[in-house]
Parts: sequence; C-alpha cells; structure tokens
Amino acid sequence: MISFLDLKKINKPYETAFQEKLKTVLESGWYILGKEVETFETAFAKYCKTDYCIGTGNGLDALTLIFKGYIALGKLQKGDEVIVPAHTYIASILAVLQADLVPILVEPRLKTYNINPDLIEEKITQKTKAILAVHLYGQLAEMDQINEIANQNNLLIVEDAAQSHGAIKNQQSTINILSSASAYSFYPGKNLGALGDGGAITTNDTELAKVLFSLRNYGSEVKYYNDYIGVNSRLDELQAAFLSLKLPHLDADNERRRKIAERYLAEIKNEKIVLPFWDFSNNHVFHLFVIRTSDREGLQIYLSQNNIQTIIHYPIPPHQQRALLEWSNLSLPVTEKIHQEVLSLPISPVLTDAEVDFIVEVLNSY
Repeated sequence: MISFLDLKKINKPYETAFQEKLKTVLESGWYILGKEVETFETAFAKYCKTDYCIGTGNGLDALTLIFKGYIALGKLQKGDEVIVPAHTYIASILAVLQADLVPILVEPRLKTYNINPDLIEEKITQKTKAILAVHLYGQLAEMDQINEIANQNNLLIVEDAAQSHGAIKNQQSTINILSSASAYSFYPGKNLGALGDGGAITTNDTELAKVLFSLRNYGSEVKYYNDYIGVNSRLDELQAAFLSLKLPHLDADNERRRKIAERYLAEIKNEKIVLPFWDFSNNHVFHLFVIRTSDREGLQIYLSQNNIQTIIHYPIPPHQQRALLEWSNLSLPVTEKIHQEVLSLPISPVLTDAEVDFIVEVLNSY
C-alpha cells in the first residue's frame, strides 16, 4: 500500500538527532519556555523574514490568539465581523468564534479553492474589521487584491498559514510580509511537522508580539503578574527542539513536493479528473495535491483496490457541520461542489519516483 503520508519514513532520518535532543532537554532540567523554544522562535522568525515568532500549543491557538491580541490592543472588539473563506478547514472559523468575533463566509474561486477576492467587498459592512486569508492546501491566496481591499476599507489582514510553511510571493518575501500576523500549525502531517501538537505566530508588529507573548502564558509577562485574561498555550521545549532540527530541510522538502506536483500535472491525463491550478511559482508548497472528480467514491475505492491510499480534505463544509447549525440554511454552491468532489493524492518528500509512476499509471487507467 502506498501510504497517503508516511510520517515514520519522513522522520526516520532525524531519529538519532531526535534522541540526542531528548537527552539534552532531559538533562537541562528546564522543560517549559526554555532555550529550545527561544532558539526555534528565533530561527523560524528569520526563516519567515519577520521580527517575531511566538510559539504556541497548536495552530488553532495561534490563530485565536492573534484575534484576542488585537482585541486586547483595542484594534478589534467582540462582535466585530471577520471575512472568512467558506471553503476551509473548520479551525479557521473556530478561531474567529473563540475570539467572540463573527465570521462572514465568502465563496472560494473554483480554480484555486482559495477565497475569491471578487466577492469580498459585497460582504463588507460597518461591522467588518478584518479579513482572514487562508492559504489552503499550501497555495497562497490572492494577496495583492486582498491587500488592496483591506487598505481601501481600513481592515486588518490575518493569515492562516497552517498549510503553507515556506510559500513565497514574488520570489522575495514570505507571506508574513503581506499581513499583520500569520498563524502556523506544526501538526505532525504539516510540511514542517513536530512529533505532537505545536504552533506559532509570526509578526512584525512589536506591540502585538508583546501582548501575544503574554497571552500564550496566562496573560503574564512576569511570573505571577497577570496583565491580560490569557491562556496556557506554549510551544513545548521538546517539540521546539525537534522543529529546529527539521527547519533547515523545509525548503528542500517543499521543492520535492513541487517536483511531484509537476509530474502529476504533466502526466495525469484522464478527462474524469480535474487537476489543481498552479502557476509554477513558489507560491505553492503542495501541503496537499487535491484533484476533483464527479465520482469521488468510485475513484477512491478504485485507488484503494490498487493499494493507493487517499484522503478527503474535507468531506463536510463548515456551514453544514452540526456544530454550526445556525448556518445550515446557507447556500454556498461553489463550496459545496468542492467538498463533494475533492480527493487528495499522496504527496510528500519521501514519495519515490516509482510510486509516482504507479499512481499516475493507475489514475490514467481509471
């Protein structure tokens, strides 16, 4: 069976270094917000070309804390509206709700699966204060147009970069230059994955960073002195140590993903399969390679019978989830079409050329 994502194989080259780091952390006697977190935060900020990186417990917390940070600074107020893609993983929407803000759903562009900027302005009201740009599947949203809309309407831009570690715009700046703050996830399956949960926020905003360093740690800058109603969401020392070992290899891993994507795009030739859009720039890191088909169940069964594992990202759109029953009457046809047809193929730095050959051959025979 060709695994959708072989995490054991991905982490195997780091095994000895992981064990050495574990020993170092154990012997240090310092296990929370110590040298390893500080080292990774410095390295990841440098990698993203930002002034600050704030490690968090996971990606959802990272995104939620950005909104709570803006509330603490008075730049947002509870009840403000945030423009959010209708097609996204539900975590994007949960972060807005957990900050007591109001998500306003905007349909995606079918071509890219990301939010359609042409539809944003019609959703803007006097209550709209921010746009959440999600770089879904590893591809940057159309940030030039989103930035223009935000500037014209005096809106904040927050980026959900949980799936887009290392994506670059115009070959010169990482996505964090495009917004006030970006949230990352280091869930094990991400392009830069830990061996457990982890997340981070990157920003150039000194005032926001200062608040976020406190908010993630009970709202405290100095121990036992609490300035904000904070949370306990700190990147773990051990996970930070592991991430520091993997970060120098992220660009090479992303390049391997792009090479596989190039082959899929060039070699999969089946009229029953819609391939994803890519302009062949570095604005896509192919966290996922997502195809569409009108007979998803049939194709998935066929691939499984041929020992190819696939996953659906995602089977149910957020507005049809039981947790969000108040949205069940919404009609979002583009979003619904995507969720009914998408299927993710295996793509990872450890997928071999022979495995790619076989996947292409099987898909072309469908």
